[in-house]
Amino acid sequence: MELPPLDFESSASTSFTTSACLAVMAPARPASIGESAQPGKQQQQNPVLTCRAMQRKDFSYELPPGLIALRPCPVRSDSRLLCVDPREDRLDDCRFGDFPDLLQPADIVVFNNARVIPARLLGNKDSGGRVEVLVERITAPHRALAHVRASKSPHPGSRLYFADAFEVEVTGRAGDLFELSFPDSVELLDLLEAHGHIPLPPYIRRPDDAADHERYQTVYADRPGAIAAPTAGLHFDRAVMQRLADRGIESAFVTLHVGAGTFQPVRSENLDEHVMHREVFELDSATCERIASARQRGGRVVAIGTTVVRTLESAYRNGRLESGTGETALFIRPGYRFRAVDAMLTNFHLPESTLLMLVCAFAGHARIMRAYRHAVAAGYRFFSYGDAMFISARDECARGAGAT
Repeated sequence: MELPPLDFESSASTSFTTSACLAVMAPARPASIGESAQPGKQQQQNPVLTCRAMQRKDFSYELPPGLIALRPCPVRSDSRLLCVDPREDRLDDCRFGDFPDLLQPADIVVFNNARVIPARLLGNKDSGGRVEVLVERITAPHRALAHVRASKSPHPGSRLYFADAFEVEVTGRAGDLFELSFPDSVELLDLLEAHGHIPLPPYIRRPDDAADHERYQTVYADRPGAIAAPTAGLHFDRAVMQRLADRGIESAFVTLHVGAGTFQPVRSENLDEHVMHREVFELDSATCERIASARQRGGRVVAIGTTVVRTLESAYRNGRLESGTGETALFIRPGYRFRAVDAMLTNFHLPESTLLMLVCAFAGHARIMRAYRHAVAAGYRFFSYGDAMFISARDECARGAGAT
């Protein structure tokens, strides 16, 4: 029995067209690939967007379906890397194996150590009809909040049956999620490991296999609870991690358990109306101290992925990072003033997604959309199993109040 994956991005098509909303004139044309902008040289003016005028359609781009990576690169660190330098207004085509050489010994690299759990369960209802469950969050050793897909939504008190091995009781609703009670004879994580499937992103329309259990996971993942991988980290193998250490580049870890909401489309054209999903994060005091020390010695805080960016920016209060555990629903878009992150590594994201909006906020909308057009033309691989982009500095001109 097999149901197609739950579709959390029904309106996030991969064939959008690039739109334009002309508002002001920028003083310089973008540099071409491998070319640095020359200070003092008279350059052509170009129209750009103001952050207040931006709408969902301003984050559209055209992507041939063949560029969506359905399988990972055979060797993690053999993926391609598009380097974006906002200070020089420069794009360079690199290999991910070059990443350690792009850093300085004073920098600190911050990873998300969340581990993806086999959160997708296939079973039957009392009536015999098929049901699919996607565990969103484990709330107790034997309880969880979950998405449930069936021909008719189960009501409280009904039971769901999985693999002829165990049954689950529906105990209630929490918004769009269902409250589920699992057998108390076995730990919930153990049940999922034995009977669950890796919840591949909805645009990977194939069943998970044994390779996904390894490759849709970072090599440093050790905190189970995520239902989507922090994909920027998928490019790191043990050899790259060792090269970072050999160069004296410090590493630190945060935890943000990525939920299915990461694939939730922005349905409103007006970005102010979008309701951001909530995710649980944890930041310990040791990581806060290491980041503060790196800043004091003049190093950059290099975030490996948008999940690390959202964690650090959410935890930055009163002029410093504050340790602790909490939930974040931070929606970062152009105009946001970054306080905790200086550089970031990220994958290529879906059109009109909140993740693309975050990246545009960090490096500038026009620059990132130009980089995406270059990546398409150059045949980069997109999305979770695709290639990566390294943004070596944030765009200091793209500041304002673009966060909710």
